[in-house]
Amino acid sequence: MRIVLCYPVEAGHVEQIRAAAPGWEVIDAGQQRIADELPTASILCGHVKVPVPWDEVVSKGQLKWIQSSAAGLDHCLVPSVVDSDIQVTSASGVLADQVAEHTLALILASLRRLPLFWRAQGEKQFQRQPTRDLHRATVGIVGFGGIGRRVAELLAGFKTRIVATDMFPVDQPDHVDQLWPADQLPRLLGQSDIVILCVPLTEVTHGMINARMFGMMKPQALLVNVARGPIVVEADLVEALRRQTIAAAALDVTAQEPLPPESALWDLANVLITPHVAGQSVRRSDDMTDFFCQNLDRFLRGQPLRNLVDKRLGYPVRSGH
Repeated sequence: MRIVLCYPVEAGHVEQIRAAAPGWEVIDAGQQRIADELPTASILCGHVKVPVPWDEVVSKGQLKWIQSSAAGLDHCLVPSVVDSDIQVTSASGVLADQVAEHTLALILASLRRLPLFWRAQGEKQFQRQPTRDLHRATVGIVGFGGIGRRVAELLAGFKTRIVATDMFPVDQPDHVDQLWPADQLPRLLGQSDIVILCVPLTEVTHGMINARMFGMMKPQALLVNVARGPIVVEADLVEALRRQTIAAAALDVTAQEPLPPESALWDLANVLITPHVAGQSVRRSDDMTDFFCQNLDRFLRGQPLRNLVDKRLGYPVRSGH
């Protein structure tokens, strides 16, 4: 009975997990040792960023549960895991505050043209330039899970009109004007001044924002991606920005990470790039460990796990669906 950890933990986190699972061995494998430790794990908690022998792990039949330490699950939903009896849970909602906070920072920096003013400051130029308003803008949120919902809560304070799409459009909050099924994405794009991508990366969402979709957006639209880079066809995005089919993009994620120096995105003045840091927090390991221990208690008691993933869909399905 082994719990293998593959996310940044300190000694106190390991002891907290041991206390939650008396008699279980708890191994802090990190990325360096995860490939060696995973085949004998009963439970994995973490985000695997290195190659591991998933087929071997599944064939041994020892791994019963994967608790991802990220909202995204593309790191572990390989075909053998999907076809197995292994339960998978996500960290959806655990980092929602941080990602929503970063999303708001990207939007405000882009609309108020802070990168332009920072460059001017470096050149000691005090020159006014036009800016745009977040207040009373129409914001479209693509993917209304834990992060999308938290983003909507923050944006409501700016008197925005919020529309959203989701595979399961239920539990519409009062501050959201419309919550539509996922097939209403073109409708959302056509109405939105700001489009925020919060969907998981799946076979369905891979490349979903392409040249055709950019053609449906407003010329003044700002695209914000805090989800996964491959959701956007990057060549189409570059072309849309160059042709001013859309006004700007703010990206915390890119198709290839790190973003290569030769990428055209670096040279576009209407692009703001951050290096996949939206989920960073000084409390990240604390919050993740707390969530894992709560779910671990459920697992040991035979109770339903929180954020249980539909492995075929690639994300948790909200209760009541």
